[in-house]
Amino acid sequence: MQFGNHAAIMFFWVVLVLFVFYIWAFKVRSKLIEKFVQKNLLAVISDNFSLKKSWLKAGILLMAAIFLVLALIRPQWGYKMEEVKRKGVDIFIALDVSKSMLAEDIKPNRLERSKLAISDMVKNLQGDRIGLIAFAGSAFIQCPLTNDYNGFMLSLNDVDTGAIPKGGTAISLAIKEALNGFENSAKKYRVLILISDGEDHEGTAETLAKEAAKQAAKIYCIGIGNPDGELITVTDYSGAKSYLKDREGKIVKSRLNEQLLQKIALTTGGSYIRATATEFGLNMLYKERISKMEKRDLETKINKRFFERYQIPLAVALMLLLIEPLISERKEQWM
Repeated sequence: MQFGNHAAIMFFWVVLVLFVFYIWAFKVRSKLIEKFVQKNLLAVISDNFSLKKSWLKAGILLMAAIFLVLALIRPQWGYKMEEVKRKGVDIFIALDVSKSMLAEDIKPNRLERSKLAISDMVKNLQGDRIGLIAFAGSAFIQCPLTNDYNGFMLSLNDVDTGAIPKGGTAISLAIKEALNGFENSAKKYRVLILISDGEDHEGTAETLAKEAAKQAAKIYCIGIGNPDGELITVTDYSGAKSYLKDREGKIVKSRLNEQLLQKIALTTGGSYIRATATEFGLNMLYKERISKMEKRDLETKINKRFFERYQIPLAVALMLLLIEPLISERKEQWM
């Protein structure tokens, strides 16, 4: 036998408090009767009152409370073996971690807002495997494809603009890393979600997108930023904020390159979404597109399924609650 809700054990403290309350209440009632009833009338009153029945009624209520707690704990015994299949697709998220992602046109900044949106999407996953690629001037797999969502979140939390020393933005390298990561997965179940402002300093992103299309990998692009450009805020070791400058001392502006992201998505049969302050687009993308894709069996397990038996203590508790008001506290009278 096992229990399905161990947290409910704490309610036994309520039963204990109820027991202490009844003891206190009976003592207080006896003292009040002795205080306000004349001694010559006390024998007459007590002659019609049964203390044993009063305790019996209290005991029945306590037992009902105990069985209610047992029902909440959900006792389980007996089981059957059943096959559980995990189905889904393989999803890589390529996250831009270049300095341009520190721009604050989307609060708190592009990178932190992207991480929050990814966290929300992970909560909606339905058995899919997910992996993380961080990219700037180079790219690497931060977390390989996994269905361990907690492990994925640990990897996501560790990502920042210092993860890749090489500056710049190389979307093509992010796509290449994803294709390498997809190597052992079935072709028609491959998804790459690319989150970036679309700046590609390598200039070969479209070529890699065509290669992804050949390998049946769909790329969905989330464009984050302002097409008109936005200043990049950086913080030094002392906590002072300033704007990012190039080698010539000029202030750098980061612009969202929607055309490139749209071309990449169109080439692979995916789609492009522009993130806004109110709607990032990841949850919508997953619910309307990715979750409706054909899924493959990722894992099959044989699990024990225990039968719920909470109905038994619940029925006993209800029966006791129905019996208690039928018992009279007067002597030689039960109903």
